[in-house]
Amino acid sequence: MKELELKSTIQVAQMEELTESEQALIERAIEATSRSYSVYSKFSVGAALLLENGETVIGCNQENAAFPVTICAERSAIFAAGAMYPDQPVKMLAIAARTETGELQDEPISPCGSCRQVIIETETRFQRPVRLLLYGRKYVYVVDGIRPLMPLTFSDF
Repeated sequence: MKELELKSTIQVAQMEELTESEQALIERAIEATSRSYSVYSKFSVGAALLLENGETVIGCNQENAAFPVTICAERSAIFAAGAMYPDQPVKMLAIAARTETGELQDEPISPCGSCRQVIIETETRFQRPVRLLLYGRKYVYVVDGIRPLMPLTFSDF
């Protein structure tokens, strides 16, 4: 039997090391956490994405007592962008979260499996990677495309 080793590269940056547009996108994701409807988990997540045309679209998690119909911040933003700007590729996606006490997370959070698959579909649709900015107060993970977080995918480009 052979062994397959998968390697992911993720950059770890301080906010001040990021470009102005990356910092601004993270700030929009942080703002979006305040729009979250997270009465069950008490975990408020915000996302902001930058489209090729320069437009920014935000999203936040929206919970429901019937938990399967809950939507995450990432999918909320991606689906809104698809509805408003169907031909515009997503360049960057920033994600931030607040704890039950309302404090921003110290550590970056990463997309759930469903959101990862939607990001893969977005990359496949537009034939380009989406730069991910996963915010934490201590540092930001910068990931060039979803593949480092989900290397074995259903599709490729």
